[in-house]
Amino acid sequence: MAVSSPELKAFLLATPFFGGLSDRSLDLLISMLVERRFEVGAAIVAEGEPGRSMFVVHSGRLVVSRLGHSGRSIRMAGLEPGDFFGEMTLIEMQNRSASVAAQSPTVLFELTARNLYTYYKADIHAYVLVMQNINRELCRRLRRADDRIAELLMHQAEQ
Repeated sequence: MAVSSPELKAFLLATPFFGGLSDRSLDLLISMLVERRFEVGAAIVAEGEPGRSMFVVHSGRLVVSRLGHSGRSIRMAGLEPGDFFGEMTLIEMQNRSASVAAQSPTVLFELTARNLYTYYKADIHAYVLVMQNINRELCRRLRRADDRIAELLMHQAEQ
């Protein structure tokens, strides 16, 4: 389990995932996190595999990629401290949509679907806030993806 400290608590409160939680609700959620450490090049999750947890990046840099039709890996995004990933599998219970690998030594905090359900049972109001935080971040990502798609289409139309 994660070791709770004032520094860790402050870090987590500053992330989009934990924003707005009361002290008691945050302490409960922190108690459910598991610290995971990875070396450079380590595969954290693989596209297509079952996923039943999400991760918050505490330190390190990661790359998110997907396989193209040709089998070539396509970089989709970079992740750094404060970012989170894997939340889609908790919402839709589908396989991982992308692969994530460590580009530097990395420390992540993992939250499993089972622990999130326990959190729901223990503090439904905080659970709803966490889900709203996840949805807000998903909307931000969708807007960025929309912008990227529009840029690509404009570039394609210019050629």
